[in-house]
Amino acid sequence: MQFLYKILVVDDDSLVTSSLKTLFMLEGFSDVAYFNSPLLALDYLKSHNCDVIISDFMMPEMNGIQFLSNVKSILPNSSLILLTGYADKENAIKAINDVGIYKYIEKPWDNDQLIISIKNAYERSVLISNLEKKNKELEIYSNHLEDLVKQKTADIFEINEKLSAVINNCADGIIIFSADKSVIDVNPALESLFGISADILKTKNIFDLFPSDNIDWNDIFNNEDVRILRNIDIANAVNGLKIPVEISSAFIPPKNESTLPYYVFVVRDISTQKEMEQIREDFIATLTHDLRTPALAAIQTLEYFLNGTLGPLNDKQTLLLSTMKKSNEDMLGLINTLLEVYKYESGRLNLVKTPFSIEDLIDECINQINPLLLSKHQTLVKNYLNPDNKNIFADRNELRRVIINLLGNAVKYTQDNGLIQVNAHVDGNDLRFSVRDNGEGIFKKDIPKLFKRFSQGTQEKRSISTGLGLYLSKQIIDAHGGKIWLESDKGKGSEFFFLLLDSAFDKEKDLLWKI
Repeated sequence: MQFLYKILVVDDDSLVTSSLKTLFMLEGFSDVAYFNSPLLALDYLKSHNCDVIISDFMMPEMNGIQFLSNVKSILPNSSLILLTGYADKENAIKAINDVGIYKYIEKPWDNDQLIISIKNAYERSVLISNLEKKNKELEIYSNHLEDLVKQKTADIFEINEKLSAVINNCADGIIIFSADKSVIDVNPALESLFGISADILKTKNIFDLFPSDNIDWNDIFNNEDVRILRNIDIANAVNGLKIPVEISSAFIPPKNESTLPYYVFVVRDISTQKEMEQIREDFIATLTHDLRTPALAAIQTLEYFLNGTLGPLNDKQTLLLSTMKKSNEDMLGLINTLLEVYKYESGRLNLVKTPFSIEDLIDECINQINPLLLSKHQTLVKNYLNPDNKNIFADRNELRRVIINLLGNAVKYTQDNGLIQVNAHVDGNDLRFSVRDNGEGIFKKDIPKLFKRFSQGTQEKRSISTGLGLYLSKQIIDAHGGKIWLESDKGKGSEFFFLLLDSAFDKEKDLLWKI
């Protein structure tokens, strides 16, 4: 079957355009233009009309959002589709609102989903063109109001039928809620997700369909902002399986005093995405685990050379081998950190909790980083407050990782001859620990990024670190039921905190802290 759709595809990767070309030929899309340069594509669109524009997000000449913004000014009625990786999703969602992109599709895409999206996008472009055409006709035939109303009524009915067709064929589930959180209507995709018919779904409310302790639905329904809700599981009534979903909610205000507001939820099944993430994480874990043995072997071999077991060395040989050993030790440290992150994320790490003195642990960590302090001529001031001399009950080794990481950051980002303050206060059944430096500080807008995986510095200054230290620290504190955060501003230094809370206090262990 041949389609009359006019489509343009732009992606700087020729393999992607070649793959799409083969797919579209098989599906019967014959009128398709392919470009590996967004600039050449824009020149083409100045003299050619297209119904559907498909663009990659990351391109060297300009990104997909910039390209589609230019397309919008040239062909305002075309439907725009953005191909994006998982890490670009936030930008893609923002582009839907700012640029008017019809849809974003994540790489790697599902071919069936892509074809359905293109067909729906074409229908949308046709609908928009028809609406504009009909509006012009209204102006021309305004003197023949009665006949025109009859004709337009028929046209509107046809348009509504087409819109219903688009909604009913949408790959994502769509559900409409009233202001009292009861279900008004659903599309077939949502029926399939839940394994429940529309008639039964209409007897439910938001709490029945999306039970979650992490989401305040009352707050969602009292807010007119567009929300993206993640980490939600729904139950399929047919097979009993839990399906991870992502929800986009939108508030639809009343048209007049006689109508009521309602809320539209778009529910996307992200099972495949979760599976791909797990495969990736398992691969990284396996790879890093297999790298430990050769790294340890290299370090041990170099140690044999350095300690004279294999014969004497001159100064140049000693320096070279010492440098090689240090590099291998750094690599082993990174491997171990990656494995620890994987264990926390997969839930495979069990905390080994013992009672210990928090002051002793902090002093031990300070002694370890003392050579770094001396090398930069920095001063460290301790401030401990523990009136009842309480021990805490936690995983000592894991907590040690956190404290070493925070101390190391303070030393790294504090200038020579600077001051670092370490505070540990036990207040009732709460432990509050902090490390303060008088370094350059961080812009407030950059603070939320620091505890994300592979975060490397800020927009103004990029770090050469792996970006895993603070991320792993947060995983450890979260696993203990605590909280970690940063207070900082540019030019005013930084202070990292973590808090171990009373909710984990174990009164049966001789009034020890259990976290």
